Formats: sequence, structure tokens, C-alpha cells
Amino acid sequence: MSSESRPTRRVVLGTWPTPLEPMPRLARALGLGADDLWVKRDDLTGLGGGGNKVRKLEWTCGQAVAEGANVLVTTGAPQSNHARLTAAAGARLGLDVVLVLSGTPGSSTSGNLALDGLLGATIVWAGDVDDRELAAVADDAVARLRRQGAVPSLIPFGGSNVTGARGYQECGRELLVQAPDLATVVVAVGSGGTMAGLLAALGTTRVMGVHCGAVANPGRAVADLASGLTGGNCPPETLRLRLDQVGEGYGSLTGATLAALTMTARTEGIVLDPVYTGRAMAGLVAAVEEGEVRAGQRTVFLHSGGMAGLFGHPATLTKLQETLTDPAPRTIRPPAS
Repeated sequence: MSSESRPTRRVVLGTWPTPLEPMPRLARALGLGADDLWVKRDDLTGLGGGGNKVRKLEWTCGQAVAEGANVLVTTGAPQSNHARLTAAAGARLGLDVVLVLSGTPGSSTSGNLALDGLLGATIVWAGDVDDRELAAVADDAVARLRRQGAVPSLIPFGGSNVTGARGYQECGRELLVQAPDLATVVVAVGSGGTMAGLLAALGTTRVMGVHCGAVANPGRAVADLASGLTGGNCPPETLRLRLDQVGEGYGSLTGATLAALTMTARTEGIVLDPVYTGRAMAGLVAAVEEGEVRAGQRTVFLHSGGMAGLFGHPATLTKLQETLTDPAPRTIRPPAS
């Protein structure tokens, strides 16, 4: 019996439902109506600094616990939100955690990586590897743990398998209760599970994904997971998936992303990150400019968290620090009466 077909139980790791909040000032800045744009606050899921991976980990960790695991193993980049939250889930559940990360010691020291250490995870550095090589290093780590007498459970990259994607099928159902008139939900696409789960609950016409450069073929990744959840066929060509915000690659900062996260912070006091949510917001801005997202329709931006990653992204921090010494005058608004 494959791991995907085994009965799975869920462990509760987050606080549900997450809030759905209006973003009227950002909406007006984009040319939408004040009541058109809302944010689903999955950055407020509670565990380990919050973020979308908590929903997936409730299911993947539930399966691990059901199988008697005492160690969680997963993979990611040094600033992986999923790795950080896997470390937090292990701490909550009393399980050891091994994070197999691309790169070398010293290649990153802050942001999510610092929290990985705080949460007690063990880091295995895989070097300069591609996705397939990273997975092979993780398999070796699992085999070594078994030889040592441990019972490891390998959580997939990004928490994205059919089991983990159930968490976002639940989120889609939450949204239907909170916003039954929903026209579009905009979501960052990394490993694909978040978008796939939303598709399973909401269908292809109401979910717009923005590719962030984490996987080589995001359309296929999302389609395969969505098909596994629904038992049907979800061809990649039917997806609303924007591929225009990656820039020079996953770790790069684009001008559109910097503009989007700056605008969001200064209109709504909401902090995005430069890899995932910043790109997703840039995709939303582009969709408004192109007429794909229009005034008079309820649009929800899914905030998938990741603020810790902002502090591990030197290029973004440099750009933001430059604004502190910007000589251009700023308008000081009088206090509200």
C-alpha cells in the first residue's frame, strides 16, 4: 500500500479558521473598489511564526504519527518556510527533526535558518544540488536514521503531496463560508500543494496561481496534485497560472516584487516576503493592470506567510534600508479627527 493510499489522521497544529480581512486602501491604490480586495490571513496560523505550511503539516505529520515515526525529515532551501514549520511541528509533537537543506554552512545565517536552530532541528547541508540530488541526500539521511534504530518519516519538499494538499482543500471550504461571492483567490505557487488544494475545493476558474520559481514545471506539479485529490483529471492547460514574476530565478528580487511588497506594507501595514507572497502580489497587480482581475468582483489574496524569509534575503534588506535615507520628502498626514 502506497503512503498516499494509507488512512491518514490529522493532528491539529494551527488556529482555525484564519481571518479574512478587507484591504480597502490597497484596493483603491490598484484602481479597485474599496470592498473588492480581501486578504486571507494564513500568515496567522499560529505555530512557529505562522504560514501556509501548517495546514499541510497537520496532515503529513498526522500520517507520520499514525505510522509511529519519531523523527521528521524534510528538504528545502536555507530560507525554507516549510523547513522552519516542520521544525516547529516536530517540537509541538515531541518528534526530532532533520532538515536537509541545499547549500553549505555559512551560506545563510539569519531569517528562517536561525529559527530552525531555535526550534531544535538538526541541519544536513547537501551542497550545491538540484531537486533530484537534494531528494537523494534526504533518502540517505532516512536510511542512516533507520540503521541507528530511529523511525523516520520523510515529509515531501514543501509539504506538497496529495496528503498535505488536503489542508488547502479545507482552506478552500473555509473561504466558501467566509466569502461565498468569491471570484478569484490569488496564491503564490512554490511546490504546488497550496494551489492544488484550493483547486479541489473551488475549481479552476476561481484560483489564480503565481509561479515563484521553486519547481521547474509548476503547471504539471499543481495538476498532478489536484487530480490526486479529486480523483479526476486536471490538465495543466486549464489552470490560471502566471509565469511572469520569476525574474532571474527563485532567489532573485524583481522590481515588480519590491514595488508590490512596499505598496502592501504602506497601504495596509501587511508585510510580505520577496520570494513567495511578494511575487504573488506582483502577479495580482499585473492581473489588475491587464483586466484579468476587475473592479466589482471579490478578490482574495492568500497571505501564505514567510515574513522570516525577508530577514534572510540580503538584496531586499539592502533595498529597504536605502529608503531610510531617501532624501525625497514624505507627506505627513494629520491625525484622524
